[in-house]
Amino acid sequence: VQLVESGGGLVQPGGSLRLSCAASGFSFNSYTMRWYRQAPGKERELVASITSGGGSTDYADSVKGRFTISRDNAKTTVYLQMNSLKPEDTAVYYCVARISTWVNYWGQGTQVTVSS
Repeated sequence: VQLVESGGGLVQPGGSLRLSCAASGFSFNSYTMRWYRQAPGKERELVASITSGGGSTDYADSVKGRFTISRDNAKTTVYLQMNSLKPEDTAVYYCVARISTWVNYWGQGTQVTVSS
């Protein structure tokens, strides 16, 4: 199983980034995919979730209206479009495949820094 995130970086407040997560080694189109983030000294936060077919999404209140999760099952890739970024969005962002209540596959994470 591999989940490889990309697209992180340094961006100014108000800017945008698009994170990608390329998945392999499991039946990608069968599972809900999630993005989590963790900032230094803070607890890990579930940012966004998308069901296996992409028909249902959910977001943390802190990112609603600014972030959009999507997936391309043909490319086995999940995305996180992040707009109107704020300094408090600075964190390491992780892609997660929710296989079951007890089994989740995690990527290595990608750093997002929002700073002027």
